[in-house]
Amino acid sequence: MSELKLSHKDAVSFKMPLYLPAQGASETEATIVEWRVAEGDRFRKGEALVQVDSAKSVYDFEAPCDGLVIRRLHLEGETLPLTEPIVEIETADPAMRDWIPPAAAVEHSASRIEAAPAAPSPTYRGEPIALLGFGGYLPKRLVTNDELLEEFPEIDAEYVYQVTGIRKRRWAAEDEKPSDMAYQAALEAIRRSAMAAKDIDAVIVATTTPDVAMPSTAAILQDRLNLQSIPSFDLNAACSGWLYAISMAQGMILSGTARNVLTVGVDMQSRLLDRSDRGAYFLFGDGAGATVVSAMSPGSGGHRIHNVVLGADTRGLHLARRSEPGYTVQNGQCDSDPWIRIDGPALFRSATENFADVISRALSRSGWKSENIRWIIPHQANGRILKAAAKRSHVGFDRFYLNVDHVGNTSSASIPLAIIEMEEGLQPGDKLVLCSVGAGLTTAAITVEW
Repeated sequence: MSELKLSHKDAVSFKMPLYLPAQGASETEATIVEWRVAEGDRFRKGEALVQVDSAKSVYDFEAPCDGLVIRRLHLEGETLPLTEPIVEIETADPAMRDWIPPAAAVEHSASRIEAAPAAPSPTYRGEPIALLGFGGYLPKRLVTNDELLEEFPEIDAEYVYQVTGIRKRRWAAEDEKPSDMAYQAALEAIRRSAMAAKDIDAVIVATTTPDVAMPSTAAILQDRLNLQSIPSFDLNAACSGWLYAISMAQGMILSGTARNVLTVGVDMQSRLLDRSDRGAYFLFGDGAGATVVSAMSPGSGGHRIHNVVLGADTRGLHLARRSEPGYTVQNGQCDSDPWIRIDGPALFRSATENFADVISRALSRSGWKSENIRWIIPHQANGRILKAAAKRSHVGFDRFYLNVDHVGNTSSASIPLAIIEMEEGLQPGDKLVLCSVGAGLTTAAITVEW
């Protein structure tokens, strides 16, 4: 985007919404085709902000001033009434203080109550619960074993791969936060679920690395998606978090609290690794994965949830741990150990045992046999752990889907990211077991029919 400063002489910048103009007297709505700007982009007067499809034509909505994009209020493919703003901007152009939006928008704005209206209570009518579209995000920076081995001249890249099953992973940029990754994954999940953001009526974020202690990363995400008056919260079940979130979403739908629940798993572990600790330094990548959990309407599609198994084996309470909250270490200084620590040999044994146990319980509860399973999609913990878990669970390792070699252990994001990679090869009726073991040791499995 253009490089500029918000620099009208002696002017103070302020925030304001922009509305689409009507292309005809009878026009009441328009559909977003493609955004030309991203949040945080600066733009100049006359620059295209978004391509829009109206009843009259497809056109570019141009900026009425210089400014900065604060928040895009609608998604690509979404149809919005012209009475709703399309984007929030910041500008220092004093003329915009007197900017007159379309008459319909003025009328709508004048009639609005300041407090956000309460969302109508969803109604559950006994439909199956399903996973709809999936979305994921991986940072751009690719980090190979060779790059990390600068700290360990006594070992080589092939040794790291043999021990972990990992050759490379993605690490977030310095200016990225967990909520940024969650937002990108959420946008894709909503789009691929063929719904508008406003159809989401609850948000659950599974993370061990929130932006801040409070408010929750879910609340931050809710704000960025411009969702009002819906429940949103974080949960921490470590690497099992996303499956726990699916279970919580299912419960909210069954209770009539929500109907379409956005569930996100996001973790940014790269800044929490001690460069001198061979046990943890090579394992973790950053990323986010999401889906919408919904009650299946006739003809709506989706992938049916059959059964959920949750648990925790506290014999492994201290096998994977971190004493400090958050996704960064402040100046590397604190009173307690700030880094992720893993008791490798003991964790290997406990994780293998718990993976096999939760898979067995999920199959039993669903009435499925191991030979009926198309894929086991595990949390991508470590290649050796998963190979041992396959042997112990009596399911062929060739039916365990692994992508840990090129993304690393992305914690709560790993299962949705794996599904995104493999879903083109899945067929209707395929039986899947999604399973995880995480710090705690938390355990979770969900059986899904594609």
